[in-house]
Amino acid sequence: MNLTDKKIFISAAGAGMGYSVAKMALDAGAEVYATDLKLEGLEELKSLGAKTETLDITNENLIQDYFSKSPNFNGIVNMAGWVHHGSILDVNKSDWRNSFLINLDSMFFVIKAAIPGLKKNGGGSIVNMASLASSVKGFPFRAAYSASKAAVIGLTKSVAVDFMSDGIRCNAICPGTIETPSLHERMDVMAKKLGSKKAAEEWFVSRQPMGRLGQPNEIASLIIYLLSDAGSYATGQPFIVDGGTIA
Repeated sequence: MNLTDKKIFISAAGAGMGYSVAKMALDAGAEVYATDLKLEGLEELKSLGAKTETLDITNENLIQDYFSKSPNFNGIVNMAGWVHHGSILDVNKSDWRNSFLINLDSMFFVIKAAIPGLKKNGGGSIVNMASLASSVKGFPFRAAYSASKAAVIGLTKSVAVDFMSDGIRCNAICPGTIETPSLHERMDVMAKKLGSKKAAEEWFVSRQPMGRLGQPNEIASLIIYLLSDAGSYATGQPFIVDGGTIA
């Protein structure tokens, strides 16, 4: 895929899928603006040519300030997310609000700040990270997370319809279980219940029809397609990449 001359903003680019998207976008010729809450992980991207900056995407004022000082982007990739473990009986108000603040509100802040620049460029592509655990499929102990990610799909479709005439596309990605640092944190929690990290890893893999976990680059490659001109006829869609989980 060719992203030459395209300016791409990516949140949560310091690790996991966000890092893979940033690296792949650089390889495709894009001018990458990589952000994360911490500098860790961004340093390598900076050495590869990305413009990096720490950014708290839950702070609307900081988002507005960042975009006011940035060039008009051609692509926006919202990768930040947080997984709360528990049924609705385990979710307190703080958990619920944090789930929506990180998983949904951050995208609202970024998209709202980015659209004027996308319009000035004659359009562009927005890609939001949703999840298979959303309106797509129910999973145990993902009440707050699934609700917030279902809302991401709704926001995605709304933005796609509202700004289609401006040449702005908006799509969501709904991954299955992907091997990321975040997943390994959840494995550590599961390991305490199952007795070992190996048992936890086997439990996560056992849920996958393909018999393996997805890899970050398998998600990143789809995002690069949607950012490129090759994906110019796709908008308003939740793209499911789940290793056959709901096949």
